[in-house]
Amino acid sequence: MASRSTKMPDDFSIYYLLKGVLPLEAPEEPVDDESREETNPQCQGLTGLRNLGNTCYMNAVIQCLCSVSPLVEYFLSGKYVASLSKENGEIATAFAYLLNDMWLGDFDCVSPEVFRLVLGERYPAFIKKTQQDAQEFLIYVLNELHEALKKTSKRRNPGTSSSSWESRSCVGESSIITRLFEGHLSYDVMCIECQTTTYKTEIFTVLSLPIPYETECSLEECLECFFQQDVLTWNNQINCSSCGMKTDAAVKASIAKAPKMVIFHLKRFDCQGSYKKKLTTDIYYPLNNLDLSPYIYPLFRKNPKYSLFAVVNHFGDLDGGHYTAFCKHTLTQSWYNFDDSRISEITEPEVQTSAAYLLFYSSQTFSMPVKNYNG
Repeated sequence: MASRSTKMPDDFSIYYLLKGVLPLEAPEEPVDDESREETNPQCQGLTGLRNLGNTCYMNAVIQCLCSVSPLVEYFLSGKYVASLSKENGEIATAFAYLLNDMWLGDFDCVSPEVFRLVLGERYPAFIKKTQQDAQEFLIYVLNELHEALKKTSKRRNPGTSSSSWESRSCVGESSIITRLFEGHLSYDVMCIECQTTTYKTEIFTVLSLPIPYETECSLEECLECFFQQDVLTWNNQINCSSCGMKTDAAVKASIAKAPKMVIFHLKRFDCQGSYKKKLTTDIYYPLNNLDLSPYIYPLFRKNPKYSLFAVVNHFGDLDGGHYTAFCKHTLTQSWYNFDDSRISEITEPEVQTSAAYLLFYSSQTFSMPVKNYNG
């Protein structure tokens, strides 16, 4: 990797700008003594993130999102400005500045301090210097970016609402986040007493998968476990309108709409009351040609195959640990290990690890993000 400046950007000047007036255009590229043309293009998108005190969970997730080429291009080009909410756009704007530094800056390492401060005003847990869950952080970030960039249109509600993501989708809320990450689950719920079947829909951006075995298993086995038919009984009984009482029910999920990018959360943390355990199961996940068609209904003629492009790893136990990220670079097509400020190239076999916690797959091939936008 070509040598770059180790100088840190002026974080707090950006922070105070965000707290004043939102930018009317995309953030400008950092100015350096050398021209942009002399910058090694392979360095773009290969920028470390400073650990601000137990913020490895944040750094790992940001690096994975920084590897989503369509998302990066949306922010670098300035397209996000046209959709930006003036009431709660600080988080999305801070995210745009951070991506700009990571892709277009001449820095080996940058600080995510501004993004952390702005996000922490909404979620104080992220300001504390304590370890947080990477999956929860990812959901908060995707939710806030959606809220800041959504456009609303009237649309008929196709089913019953079961989550905040679904209720938003039913009124026709669309954003770069929903276009890239949103999928639809369909649940067939059959009363065991009268065989009456009802249908329920749910929106997902992160699919949490159970781990069926303790020693080793495959991602496909985790998917089979998630999509297998289950029986709702005892406290989980349904109110059957035909029977007029609570009854046991058989429920089976399927994917009604597959997202362009699918994120799998492997449920390694088992917490039941005072009982805590981390599953260290070695899960085999394919790097290419992941086929979701067995879980899609109705089955279309052509269903996409997915390729892995990023992984969040967790090392350690529930009371402490460390997060890192593996990301595939869109230009070099090589894999890199992002460990806070440290970056190193790794081989494809090294991407397979028993520490995997979040898996990012894409159904489309990424191209190099383009900054220029005339709109």
